[in-house]
Amino acid sequence: MRIAIIDLGTNTFNLLICDKKSESQKTIFKNKIAVKLGEGGIDKGIIAHAPYQRGIKALEDHLNTIKEYDVDKVRAFATSAIRSTKNGADFVSEVFEKLALKIEVIDGDEEAELIYQGVRKAIPFDLDYKLIMDIGGGSTEFIIANAEGVQWKKSYQLGVSRLKELFKPKDPITQEEIHKIEHHLKSELKDLIENIQTFTCKTLIGSSGSFDTLVEMIGFKFNNLELKNKKPSCDILLEHYKWAQDFLIQSTISERLNTKGIVTMRADMIVLSVIFINFVLREFDIKEMIRSKYALKEGAMHYYF
Repeated sequence: MRIAIIDLGTNTFNLLICDKKSESQKTIFKNKIAVKLGEGGIDKGIIAHAPYQRGIKALEDHLNTIKEYDVDKVRAFATSAIRSTKNGADFVSEVFEKLALKIEVIDGDEEAELIYQGVRKAIPFDLDYKLIMDIGGGSTEFIIANAEGVQWKKSYQLGVSRLKELFKPKDPITQEEIHKIEHHLKSELKDLIENIQTFTCKTLIGSSGSFDTLVEMIGFKFNNLELKNKKPSCDILLEHYKWAQDFLIQSTISERLNTKGIVTMRADMIVLSVIFINFVLREFDIKEMIRSKYALKEGAMHYYF
């Protein structure tokens, strides 16, 4: 059976097409289209006109691809930007009317569960607790898990698009702005901080776009073929990450746009991502970081089919 999963994230609409038979699956096609649904409106609780139209166009393009590949089943999942905005339901209705695509709006718990399901296909878990972090545009999911399964999970309205619209940082960002963002994170993540005291985690697993960007940057900088290959996961050495975060925090948007490994759509938000990652590394005394190439769409492919 040929299956297509569309993951309607806040920053990108992602498409995964697989041939699936029992427990085995083969990836036939994958692609992502930048939409930035949060741009210019997510802090006001709306999807602004331009990103709204970008979203419609991206789905048209994905559906055209799906037709080309003669797909048997399609499922589309919408996350933070669509579930939390006043006109998110309008977007879902318009897509169904115009494109005959039914979008399933999932809550934060289901989003976190599907991310875990994807990550565990990429990374073997043992009895040690690991902290999964999926930084999105509208929300960020944290999952504490080990070989026995999910121990705790939560989705926070702390996506980088939200942080960008809320704090509107200067270029380059200032130390004062960084302190304000960190103070906000500490206030919002109180229950995560409490649960880490119960489930001590020394490994951070990062999934989705921000961690992909960091891996690409580090791969180009250090000519690290292991990071640039097609394995479903890879280690991110903390000393290499330190180089990336130091550069990003001091950089201007122009410098980031001219840095190998940083795609245009992430150049304005990757700084907020590393501030968030830095907070987690420091707050929880993380000793190891791993990137998972698999996240929600791979999790949905495994979980639902």
